[in-house]
Amino acid sequence: MADTVDRKTRSRMMSRIRGTNTRPETLLRKALHAQGFRFRLNVRRLPGSPDIVLPKWRTAIFVHGCFWHRHTGCPKAATPKSNVAFWHEKFAANMRRDAEAIQQLHDLGWRTLVVWECTVESDVDGQLTRALADFIRWSGEHHGEF
Repeated sequence: MADTVDRKTRSRMMSRIRGTNTRPETLLRKALHAQGFRFRLNVRRLPGSPDIVLPKWRTAIFVHGCFWHRHTGCPKAATPKSNVAFWHEKFAANMRRDAEAIQQLHDLGWRTLVVWECTVESDVDGQLTRALADFIRWSGEHHGEF
């Protein structure tokens, strides 16, 4: 299937996709703050520049968009029909970079959480926030995914 807009328009549209302060990130930050957690944002000195860093708990949180980071089984993770080879390589590179950053953080003694965009958006009753708080405060696990 051919793209429905010209190259210049598609480029402009793609450039407007935010990398920080996305809706899922801001919703999650508000929920964590309401639970009493204090954190830093996009800490560049840590591998992968985690979206939310809780130094007191030595925990780094990545809020991943389902499309860009390939949330398995999520309808938002559909691959575009045009330029398929480019997209497969792009997604593979994103996933490799994510895995490397998480491994580097573990090697440095940090615990990590990956929170998916669709999970944040569907958390109407606050169950995700409680699960995150439990993981941060009491879990002995090194890595979690919600």
